[in-house]
Amino acid sequence: MTPDSNTQGSRRQFIKAVTAGSVAGVTGLAGCVGDPGEAGNGEDLDDFDTVTLGILEPFTGEFAELGEERHKGNEVGIEWVNESDEYDFEFEYETFDTQTSAAAASREAEEAIQDYGADFLTGSINSSAALAVADVADSNGVVYTPGAADISITGSNCSEYVFRFETNTAQMTEVMAQWVNDELGDQIFYHYADYVYGESVRDEFEARMESLSDSYENVGETTSDEGSTDFDAFITQIQNNADDADALVVGMTGADLAIFLQQAGERDLQDDIPIVTTTGSFTPVRGGAGLQAVGTYTGVRYSHELETGDNQEFVDAYEDMHDELPDNFSRVGFESIRMVATGIQEAGSRDPDVVKDTLNDLEHETIFGTNRFRECDGQAENPVWMGELVEPEDGGDVTEVTFDLMELDGQEAIPDCEDTGCDR
Repeated sequence: MTPDSNTQGSRRQFIKAVTAGSVAGVTGLAGCVGDPGEAGNGEDLDDFDTVTLGILEPFTGEFAELGEERHKGNEVGIEWVNESDEYDFEFEYETFDTQTSAAAASREAEEAIQDYGADFLTGSINSSAALAVADVADSNGVVYTPGAADISITGSNCSEYVFRFETNTAQMTEVMAQWVNDELGDQIFYHYADYVYGESVRDEFEARMESLSDSYENVGETTSDEGSTDFDAFITQIQNNADDADALVVGMTGADLAIFLQQAGERDLQDDIPIVTTTGSFTPVRGGAGLQAVGTYTGVRYSHELETGDNQEFVDAYEDMHDELPDNFSRVGFESIRMVATGIQEAGSRDPDVVKDTLNDLEHETIFGTNRFRECDGQAENPVWMGELVEPEDGGDVTEVTFDLMELDGQEAIPDCEDTGCDR
């Protein structure tokens, strides 16, 4: 377990407003909620003032930077709820460090539930850790909102207690495969990190290419260990096969991807084969790769520039609190908190069993506009985009990302319920 990020050493911490301006404009934007006295079958909201939340993030380890980014979104979401008149309760929370480890994530989730008394869990951007937390949440009857993208979380390993706002790999590869097939071709070489998420990218992209093209072919693949720092041999192998491929699809994220793109740029790999990835738009990835990543094509889950829903109100609140712009994982943390809060308010109960039933197909006003967690799998219906990493107009050393190559709305991007493998 880690101390609360605002008050080191605190066991329990209410999120209060840092300044009055940090939640400017949020009142009245809480979502589609009804009369709590009418909706819930459990404890009426008049009977409690607080809801206990366990936040599980990789505060240490390889994905610590992304975990901290998501937690900043958590903080904005909690303050948004606590300071809004639209909710009749406040969140109380404690943080727990998953360390990018399934074993640690499982242990910390148990501690959050058994020792801290959390009825709701959120976090874990690493897919292996998120799957471990989902198992604990399911066995304990606790509502959980993960931050990882592996399709199985709301697919073959789904749970009636798990609701995901993060855009999953199937949604992301839907737009990627359509664009690659239309613009680049159907002969694909793969490089991916040898763990759950990397394999998911390869599998999901390949499945979509097979449905789009009768002549699709996997012309080769290379795999690296999670946490690798030297990709020279892999880049050489990819270059040796570049004449046979229309595109290179890369299934990695975080520091792994940043280092790969940097080293690929140094070897001019983009001149030999177009590079396409699922997470190249993430700020830490672009920052780590620098200008070497120019020309990389990428799926896009989120941009602070979006004018959808109440995104700009979220951006303002995030900037007020953290003095920086939000990125993908911060929006996931924020909306995971807010959508669960809307479910609690609508249910009129903090009983996870009542809230989970209320959350199914409940419409929420979000940064993407009206959204919902589907009853069949608990997945949010998020729009997706294809973009490109380009040189910054201001002459800086970090690439900018466009997201105007292709867009699919939430209904177009999400797999049909019968194709998810989920049995909730």
